[in-house]
Amino acid sequence: MAKLPRPDKAAALPKVGKSPSVQSKGRCVCGAVELEIDVPAVWSWHDHSQASRHAQGCAYPTYVGSWRSRFRILKGEAQITRFEDPEEGTARSFCARCGTPLIYERPRSPRMVNIPRALFTTRTGREPRYHMYLHEQADWIYLGEPLSPLKGYPGVMRERPRRRKPRDLEPMF
Repeated sequence: MAKLPRPDKAAALPKVGKSPSVQSKGRCVCGAVELEIDVPAVWSWHDHSQASRHAQGCAYPTYVGSWRSRFRILKGEAQITRFEDPEEGTARSFCARCGTPLIYERPRSPRMVNIPRALFTTRTGREPRYHMYLHEQADWIYLGEPLSPLKGYPGVMRERPRRRKPRDLEPMF
């Protein structure tokens, strides 16, 4: 039995153009600056470094990394101000009007921009599964201790004070 020639698979399938990408939009607090990335983001992580904690004013910021080619400023480019740290080689951009942190750039990733995850109102396609600089984590960070409601303040939770272990008054020996 003779073998039939196989049709060229590429020729047999109709050519379809690249499907349009999905975007996730973000903005600063005052709305003067709007930005977007193509989804999915490259990655997302929690940054426990002292420098990022200080710049963002929180226990740790969560960033979304995007290729520069997949990142766009939609509105308010003139409202963006930039701080460059010559010692570290990093650059941080902010809204000049409200001070919202917008972009974090590092020299070891020149083709990538990092955007605070909290700026986005829609999903970015990546969950923050990485922790960077964990050795610099703040000693006052919440680590999941049990919480209870604070009486008289709806929606406020508190950590209960740790119970001290009773001292053993009798010597062991």
